[in-house]
Amino acid sequence: MIIMGEDAQRVKDRDAQEYNISAARAVAEAVRSTLGPKGMDKMLVDSMGDVTITNDGVTILKEMDIDNPTAEMIVEVAETQESEAGDGTTTAVAIAGELLKNAEDLLEQDIHPTAIIKGFHLASQKAREEVDDIAEAVDPDDEELVKKVAETSMTGKSSELNKELLAELIVDAVKQVTVEADDGTYVVDLENVSIETQTGRSASESELLNGAVIDKDPVHDDMPTEFDEASVLLLNDPIEVEEADVDTQVNIESPDQLQKFLDQEEKQLKEKVEKIAATDADVVFCQKGIDDLAQHYLAKEGILAVRRTKKSDIKFLKNVAGGNVVSDLDSVTEDDLGVASIRRDEEGELFYVEGLGDKTHGVTMLLRGSTDHVVDELERGVEDALDVVATTVSDGRVLAGGGAIEVELASRLRNYADSVSGREQLAVEAFADALELVPRVLAENAGLDSIDTLVDLRAAHEEGDVRAGLNVFTGNVEDTFEAGIVEPAHAKEQAISSAQEAANLVLKIDDIIAAGDLSTSGGDDEGGAPAGGMGGMGGMGGAM
Repeated sequence: MIIMGEDAQRVKDRDAQEYNISAARAVAEAVRSTLGPKGMDKMLVDSMGDVTITNDGVTILKEMDIDNPTAEMIVEVAETQESEAGDGTTTAVAIAGELLKNAEDLLEQDIHPTAIIKGFHLASQKAREEVDDIAEAVDPDDEELVKKVAETSMTGKSSELNKELLAELIVDAVKQVTVEADDGTYVVDLENVSIETQTGRSASESELLNGAVIDKDPVHDDMPTEFDEASVLLLNDPIEVEEADVDTQVNIESPDQLQKFLDQEEKQLKEKVEKIAATDADVVFCQKGIDDLAQHYLAKEGILAVRRTKKSDIKFLKNVAGGNVVSDLDSVTEDDLGVASIRRDEEGELFYVEGLGDKTHGVTMLLRGSTDHVVDELERGVEDALDVVATTVSDGRVLAGGGAIEVELASRLRNYADSVSGREQLAVEAFADALELVPRVLAENAGLDSIDTLVDLRAAHEEGDVRAGLNVFTGNVEDTFEAGIVEPAHAKEQAISSAQEAANLVLKIDDIIAAGDLSTSGGDDEGGAPAGGMGGMGGMGGAM
């Protein structure tokens, strides 16, 4: 009996499992070479020809043209890791891929997927408990240790050359937006940290500014650009002639009538400027447009005006200067104004806006780089480090890096496996093996022998050295915590949890039913798998 359309495809049982595991592993292997300080970069060219050069796992996976439903599930692991922990995306995806590779070996031994899923779940739970046991408490006031966390996050990215300066800026920025809650915990509000970039100068000239940086010019040359204490109006309403909501036609019979229309428009604009002047505003940041004639009137009133200010900048300026964002010019009052000092950097064509009130807050990291590609990658590295430092301050736990935690967890999981009954024991051991992928790949990417490195690491941990990890710069196994290679515990817990959940999700699928081909783009390319076959990676095919 035929119950499916002729274009439908179905992949069942072992074929479905092989198809899914192959797709997931292809994604993991695509980013593995970027892991660690010695990881390589990827050049990504999108359909418009725009080039991105990065080794940031989540950026690579977002930019890749992935056209496979299982592969997209693995990309979600990276996105979840990025939003929850800020860093560790490559680790999470690589572990997920290795878990599935090890699961495939177990499937070939006729171990049921349900037993593997249960074993992985038990191992993940135990691993997270052990992370908490191994983790060391960090005081948010211990700036040196927190700086090491930031430097570890940036190592291997383009920001590495200036990581000491940038780490200092990042720690200062997080410090300024951290508040202590009533229960003694720390809350970091990164909404109050803005990042602006500027090309043409060295990254070593990056700086942290108290307030906002607006990359705009004044709308009129005769406007003042410096204020020690300015009343600031944030406007989300155009200072332009109001247009009719419907199409209208006007018949003009004489030049006098035309002049009346022009006079009326001029009067409208003058009234708008007078309303602004009546509030005693010194500066107007307008999200919409400002008419040429209105610019002239504003300059005559001695008011600095900036048009087409980004929505995100307006929102940030509200934090910095205080006041309200006004959406209707007719209802503006003096109470809507904020207060800030304004200065102009003519060379950089920037406005620096610094809040003066007690309730104002907000800092801006001004990152500089020689080219757009450099500054974009610098921004990605700093954003990750900001998230990592914020996580560390709010969570208060850190670990030794360089694969130290993974080797220790693997050792403890193997001991734990002895207490697990049934075939789940094999899955727990497979989970332990998967965790050791991290030090192996770190060694491979650094041009070291991965097997020798893993043997040395295991030996050190058997002797009780919990912090023994790989220092890829020296090639030695040493106490990485003392060497300044420090990672946040929360990011590691999240990576283990995300990888296990993604692997279990893939293993639980035993039947793929597709209305058309197995791509997710809905296009006509033949990237899907034929029934009973493995199939390609769709849009990823050429890049794998």
